[in-house]
Amino acid sequence: MESWIRRKALAEWRGYDPGPEKPLRLTRAGDAAAALLKKFCGADQIREAEIQRAWTELVGDFLASHSRPVRLRDGLLVIQVLQPTVHYELDRVWRPRILQKLRERFGPGSVREIRFRLG
Repeated sequence: MESWIRRKALAEWRGYDPGPEKPLRLTRAGDAAAALLKKFCGADQIREAEIQRAWTELVGDFLASHSRPVRLRDGLLVIQVLQPTVHYELDRVWRPRILQKLRERFGPGSVREIRFRLG
């Protein structure tokens, strides 16, 4: 009964009746932030940031200090490498292991290929 009286009083005060009040939809802040990131940034950019944060865990301290993920687009992950010897090691030895770890951690469709570039 109170909501009817309140609505009538507000309608008289405002000069129009907005209709029945809609119930509040509450959302957790983390869920709202994730939804906004997906809407404005895209899934690849979110996953790219996650890969950058997890890079040291995936490859170890030494390789992480000499390389870093720079871009993820359509399943292609580009890794910038500082030294030619580390580039060779990552490209020839570590590529299958890194790809496997990425797929285990972020899902099988997240990264389909890795390219290493000197920079």
